[in-house]
Amino acid sequence: MVRTVPPNEEARSVFERLGYAVSGDGPEFVAERKWRSVRVRTLCAEDATKPGTLDGEYGLECLVTWTDCVDELDERLSEQAPEGEWAIIGVDDDGEYEVHRAA
Repeated sequence: MVRTVPPNEEARSVFERLGYAVSGDGPEFVAERKWRSVRVRTLCAEDATKPGTLDGEYGLECLVTWTDCVDELDERLSEQAPEGEWAIIGVDDDGEYEVHRAA
């Protein structure tokens, strides 16, 4: 199933359950906990194929996408070899998530 809506609420839920304070609306927000701030961006299937997904501007970045889009996104980011610390999280409709890659 191709999804055209990014998992915004699912991503917020993941970070809130991990104890982060979440601020911002839409497909991009900041999650903060203690000394750590993470820029979080949510992507749907079509976004996962666009260039420039990670810009290295923010120290820690996390991309959250639907579980069935993770492999494609991971492959594309491996080719780009972005700088900085980043991770990919895949989420599903049931609120389950899995960290697929952290670099």
